[in-house]
Amino acid sequence: MYLDSDIEYETFDGTKVQSLLTGDPDSGRAIIVIQEIWGLSNFIRSYSRRLSSLGFLVLAPHLYSRTDEKELFKQENISNAMKLFFEVPPDKRRDAATIQKILERASSEEREVIKRIMLDRGTLEKRMIKDLERGYEFLVKTYKPKKMGVVGFCMGGGLSFQISTKLPFDATVIFYGANPPEIGDIANIKGPVMALYAGDDPNINSGIPDAVSAFVKYGKQIELKIYPGARHAFFNNDGLSYNKEAADDAWERSSSFFRRYVQ
Repeated sequence: MYLDSDIEYETFDGTKVQSLLTGDPDSGRAIIVIQEIWGLSNFIRSYSRRLSSLGFLVLAPHLYSRTDEKELFKQENISNAMKLFFEVPPDKRRDAATIQKILERASSEEREVIKRIMLDRGTLEKRMIKDLERGYEFLVKTYKPKKMGVVGFCMGGGLSFQISTKLPFDATVIFYGANPPEIGDIANIKGPVMALYAGDDPNINSGIPDAVSAFVKYGKQIELKIYPGARHAFFNNDGLSYNKEAADDAWERSSSFFRRYVQ
């Protein structure tokens, strides 16, 4: 039997988290796919189905499932808000006066997106981690997989890194994601990690030395690849930064990694 449908699971506050569930429910192997900032996009759906074709049951939660977020966190609103926010030099993004000027130019939707996703990302991600933990529990209780993996992209890459420090995943893949808020939490990681980075991505890549040092310090396994010339989000074939050569290689590396460790 092969599943491919939109389902819901209940999270900690009673919200029904809309998700794509695709693959063989009897495979004994499950992987959680974590969205980019754009939500449960066509790219995430396509990738999830591609991954499930290798024999995995794949759950891709839509982490903007709450009623107020479904309309607010549309791709257009997020894109417009990001354009405004990233006009500000990195060293000014914590300056209250500079941020206030940006907010004054933004529409009401853009202001709310900037506040929630850019300025208060930590609070949003804490809630997302709780939603992902309930997704993990849903898979365990419903399908009882013997092995589980997790993979995420961009914001989801950071979330996959974080949640691997909290739950006993057998394999974790991080696509250009930020380090966990507490670097020492790397000590809690159970399974091996593969981290894939774009060469032209200074904000994310600035955290690589600390991450590598922590993996060495705590004796954890990591495989790391940097793609020279590739930009952030190079794997998303619907995006402007898509790099086919890097994406093809990253697919081969990451899919082989999951086949090795999520058996």
